[in-house]
Amino acid sequence: MKTLTFAVLLFSLPVERPTPRALAHEKPAPNVDRHGRWYMADTGHAVYCIGPVVTVPSRDGNLQRVATFCQGTDPVVPLHD
Repeated sequence: MKTLTFAVLLFSLPVERPTPRALAHEKPAPNVDRHGRWYMADTGHAVYCIGPVVTVPSRDGNLQRVATFCQGTDPVVPLHD
């Protein structure tokens, strides 16, 4: 009898369902409304940059194309030609 009473009481209680707002604790989507562009870095990774591509001299004296104002740890990324 106790088990039946407990089961009826358990199933009669309202169940809180998580709202979509409560599930929104995930990382928000990146802000890509700056009209940036994806580039292939010299390391082989794709990078998203919002600045212009410029040509700068490298350490060995050659010219190297770099993308500027990139997301991530490096604001200037050498590009793969």
